[in-house]
Amino acid sequence: MTVAALDDNAIVAADLQQIADAALPWQLLRGRTLLVTGGAGFLAAYLVKALLTANQRHQLGLRVICVTRRAASAALRLSGCLGRDDFGLYEHDIGQPPPPDFPAADVLVHAASQASPKYYGVDPVGTLLANAAGTQHLLTHARACGAQRFLFFSSGEVYGVPPRPQQPVTETDYGYLDPMNVRACYGESKRMGEAMCAAWAAQYGLHASVVRPFHTYGPGMAPDDGRVFADFVADVVAGRQIVLHSDGAALRPFCYIADATIGFLTVLLQGASGQAYNVGNPHAEIAIRDLAALLAALYPERCPGVRFQPQRDPQAYLKSPIARSCPDIAKIAALGWQPRTGLADGFRRTIASYL
Repeated sequence: MTVAALDDNAIVAADLQQIADAALPWQLLRGRTLLVTGGAGFLAAYLVKALLTANQRHQLGLRVICVTRRAASAALRLSGCLGRDDFGLYEHDIGQPPPPDFPAADVLVHAASQASPKYYGVDPVGTLLANAAGTQHLLTHARACGAQRFLFFSSGEVYGVPPRPQQPVTETDYGYLDPMNVRACYGESKRMGEAMCAAWAAQYGLHASVVRPFHTYGPGMAPDDGRVFADFVADVVAGRQIVLHSDGAALRPFCYIADATIGFLTVLLQGASGQAYNVGNPHAEIAIRDLAALLAALYPERCPGVRFQPQRDPQAYLKSPIARSCPDIAKIAALGWQPRTGLADGFRRTIASYL
């Protein structure tokens, strides 16, 4: 069954169809109201559009409410959702206590977060509050309205500097984070959000699960995101030479957004309460410099290669000290999820979506 596209971009529309066709227990969402925070963001917006596509595809009678602190930005990113009976937009900064008219929901997904390192140096307080205070506010609200499920978007940053960098990290591996380093505002507050989910699950019986995304990319990434893989895509789209400001030796695993979204939904619908799950693609691990070369090779007519130009990072950009960050995905694989999209195909689709 083909449903009306929620996005004019053909690549995004195909991704949404793929997600809606995934073998998931969609019936658990039948007749439910689902609230998602952070709708102006990359991951949450894809999730919202995927849920609405699945609602049409499976006739779920689902209603999705997007909570965002920037309604105008969310309206632009989710323009294809506006005016639909199954979608609502609510403006609120979740770092602040919810007002009396805050929407009730059966299922809550907390994805609002300042994930880009460019924010850690200029707004560490705002970064921290969305992950810590925001999670407390939403968990309290979930309990008050008798919600059936809660999903918290954490991050691979919670692992800190891995104790065994030669091995992929499992959900029980934890490394060093210096809480007095301002960059820890992100990873430490994500850890706190996870601890809150575990506490609410244990004390109040709320079904709360956690996903830990690793380096997700795809159509809809902000070109000024600040992370190098987004910079590389922006360079190719603009027809510029890719410029590396480091030696590019750091290893990172890259997961395409459609695969990641299916992973998030897998945990939302099938994950155990009080448990966290890595969502990433360990089969697509690559050195940053090799990723730059790959993207230049994918579009030689647009990109005149890669140039190394070491320089100090801007003061606001607090880069990660971690040389390797790769997830072990055995836990989520036991729920039936595997990433399917390779590096070349995923980045080709990403770049093509902007052309």
